[in-house]
Amino acid sequence: MYMVVILLMLVIAWKFYEFFYYRSKKFIDVKNRIQTYISDCNELNEHIEELKGMHLGINQLNYGQANFQDTSRYKYRRRELLNQVYAPNVYNCSRTVCSNAKNQPFKYVCKYFNIKTDEDNLSKFEEMLNNFEAAEQGKVALKREKQNIVDSIAKDIPFLIRTLGKNKLERKLGFTEVDFSTMYFPRYIFKYISSGGNASMQCDVVMDIANLNNFVTYLSEVVKFKKSAAGQRALMTSALRREILQRDGYTCKKCGASIQNEPNLLLEIDHIVPISKGGLTAKSNLQTLCWRCNRRKGSKME
Repeated sequence: MYMVVILLMLVIAWKFYEFFYYRSKKFIDVKNRIQTYISDCNELNEHIEELKGMHLGINQLNYGQANFQDTSRYKYRRRELLNQVYAPNVYNCSRTVCSNAKNQPFKYVCKYFNIKTDEDNLSKFEEMLNNFEAAEQGKVALKREKQNIVDSIAKDIPFLIRTLGKNKLERKLGFTEVDFSTMYFPRYIFKYISSGGNASMQCDVVMDIANLNNFVTYLSEVVKFKKSAAGQRALMTSALRREILQRDGYTCKKCGASIQNEPNLLLEIDHIVPISKGGLTAKSNLQTLCWRCNRRKGSKME
């Protein structure tokens, strides 16, 4: 009981200490001094979230809506049946389809989630890969830049505030919350549940960076088989991104910003003529832009 009282008193003392410190002139002066850098970090964070927000829609056909009820007199109570999910990214299938999806995931994703293997979808998945890879690189750059800012004011922040209340310190300084998860990668799920609910299996196809690279190549091969002329183009893959960055000297072609001067600068690969306006993923139509210039450009041709 005595220890509980002591701990409670320490917690109360800590809360009072935090309360008065974050309202002190010393902290407010530090916050104002780095406000420009914090705003820049928050803007980059917002840009990364925009890149992560690109989705094609899991199911590209609208089959309409329906209400379903099981009116059987015998009520199934098996756990797997109770957990059955009906969602656009879930395909409830036979055991055979689920097993085959594990062996040929791209073929079955295209077939059962209505992704047409054509030039238009190839371009869209290339753009998705470009955006997602930039987002993943941006998260690394953002984390480093954010840490650099916090480190730069370390001598002005009390040790206990920096160590015991690190997350709160970042919020009080004005940093927006950064989502470092990878939950935004599209996930296609093949799910089998037996009629009695005794057996189940599931195959998840997650379109992360590695899988998107392979999927772009897969779509390209199918498209070339259907229409040979469609193959006369480069593919937006991780390898091509690195090649364009190296070709342009890791420097923004518009403003001249470079990782030599800004080590944590996020550089992106831009289609000079946007895909939405008929531009192809060809080396002559690609350029390196910093995230600020690319964000300002949007879908404009410059």
